[in-house]
Amino acid sequence: MNENGVVEAPSVGYVVDVPQHYRLVRKDARREHSIVRLRGGASFGGDELAICAGPCSVESEQQIDAVARAVAAAGANVLRGGAYKPRTSPYSFQGLGADALKMLRDAADVYGLAVVTEVLDPRDVELVASYAEMLQIGTRNMHNVPLLREAGRSRVPVLLKRGRAATIEEWLSAAEYVMLEGNADVVLCERGVRSFDTATRNVLDLAAVPLLRELTHLPAIVDPSHATGMARLVPPMALASIAAGADGFLVEVHPEPARALCDGMQSLDIDQFTAMMSRVGSVATAAGRRMPWRSNVVRGVTAS
Repeated sequence: MNENGVVEAPSVGYVVDVPQHYRLVRKDARREHSIVRLRGGASFGGDELAICAGPCSVESEQQIDAVARAVAAAGANVLRGGAYKPRTSPYSFQGLGADALKMLRDAADVYGLAVVTEVLDPRDVELVASYAEMLQIGTRNMHNVPLLREAGRSRVPVLLKRGRAATIEEWLSAAEYVMLEGNADVVLCERGVRSFDTATRNVLDLAAVPLLRELTHLPAIVDPSHATGMARLVPPMALASIAAGADGFLVEVHPEPARALCDGMQSLDIDQFTAMMSRVGSVATAAGRRMPWRSNVVRGVTAS
């Protein structure tokens, strides 16, 4: 200790002030930015983008097969779809549950896609993980500590959506709960936050994307479907998210959005998704990223 009361330690290069709220997710907890890899080849956080697409809810075998075929052909590498739906009204469509999980898995296997789907209950983590490569924890459950811990214990990659009114610190603290259980494969998803303005469903916080690159080593993607609530706004916001540095995006696609049982207004139809994907490559290149690698033929389906 010197005359100013400061402890001198010549062998210490520098000292990092670690906040009490999160320690494992902060950027300097690792030397490099994390890459979360799924079975089948899709990854989040590297040079290659993760393109997650599919319906808000799995409604039938025909529906999920048609969507999986189309998004695979357009270049997506992860199939999304809701089996369990946490709806605002208990009288709204709640999903097909375990039957939908099987439909997702079957469609994904046919077209060479990974599966990400939401889990609502800690008791269902094992079941959902047996069908999906990635567990989604939605905005309503970002503060559900028992679910966060159980997802962490599963060791299955987790997609953690930002709470609809959560601060960045609260969001990262939620990720810390998952990592504390030994699961380092966490991907953050910005999906818009609630605002006084009702012009769009939520307000997409694109500034969060580059900010997260400064604060954490975890990958981050954007969900422009829930952020905007309007299909016509999804493509420009998806492209903007890649330009801002996102590791990919999560969008809703339905063969007939007008007849969707859930969130049809924000769902792209197949032609809209294909048109959007034709523009993603140039933005990705400008941002120093590349499109997902896909085999030229997946069970007879030509992929871009």
